Amino acid sequence: MIQRRTETALERCLPPETTAPTRLHAAMRYSVLGGGKRMRPLLCHAAGEAIKADPRLVDVAACAVELIHAYSLVHDDLPAMDNDVLRRGRPTCHVEYDEATALLVGDALQTLAFQLLAAPSTPPAAPTPERQLQMLTLLAQAAGSRGMAGGQAIDLAAVGLALSIEELEFMHIHKTGALIRAAVLLGTHAGAADEDALQTLGHYANRAGLLFQVVDDILDAEGSTVTLGKTAGKDAAQDKPTYVSMLGLTRAKELAARLRVEAHAALDVCQADTLRLHALTDYIVDRNF
Repeated sequence: MIQRRTETALERCLPPETTAPTRLHAAMRYSVLGGGKRMRPLLCHAAGEAIKADPRLVDVAACAVELIHAYSLVHDDLPAMDNDVLRRGRPTCHVEYDEATALLVGDALQTLAFQLLAAPSTPPAAPTPERQLQMLTLLAQAAGSRGMAGGQAIDLAAVGLALSIEELEFMHIHKTGALIRAAVLLGTHAGAADEDALQTLGHYANRAGLLFQVVDDILDAEGSTVTLGKTAGKDAAQDKPTYVSMLGLTRAKELAARLRVEAHAALDVCQADTLRLHALTDYIVDRNF
């Protein structure tokens, strides 16, 4: 239900293919629509539900964080980054279009995310100016040099190096965890969450973000290209440090199991309805793509 709702909201906020520049807008829609788990919007809505936020406002936050995620995938797949040709079971943006278009798609999706959060809303779903500013700042920090972009820079610099587990965790807290944490906190900011709820759900999101990455590393090692919808075994082929390469498959799975317990435990102390967040935590582990 939330995935369908998010797909509809994304279709609405993305410029139509018939609007100039038509090729850029077609490429933006190609890169965002019709695929993906929508994990970040799911987390955003689950956190919003926990503190009884208006779903219409959560829709805006969920779309914003998903647009940032989509832009990061388009840029990550470029030859200058991970040089991948398959994403969500079909050609990556730069393969389907071209590299210059893919660069512009990422740029445009990123700015559209902030445009959505900054746009005025219609009461009663309108956030206060203070909350709107908090949400903009939160997403900017999560996407920037001290978040996702910084994590990607560390990842590129780490190819072929022997990192410690602490260094690997630091990298993934930024590269993957920052945007997952932002998804959860944007959902809570969409409602009248108090400081205790923000702190508790923030701690949960830290565990969930790291858990997501550990499971991704496991799937990359065990899954097939057909199942994953992207090139399997790419990390090993590029000599990237991962939890599987550093710990081995068995210990990586043990780490995932521990992080799952810690994420559930963080939710157990939250004075809110976290049933959906509990379910999503299990889905992060049990998914096969």
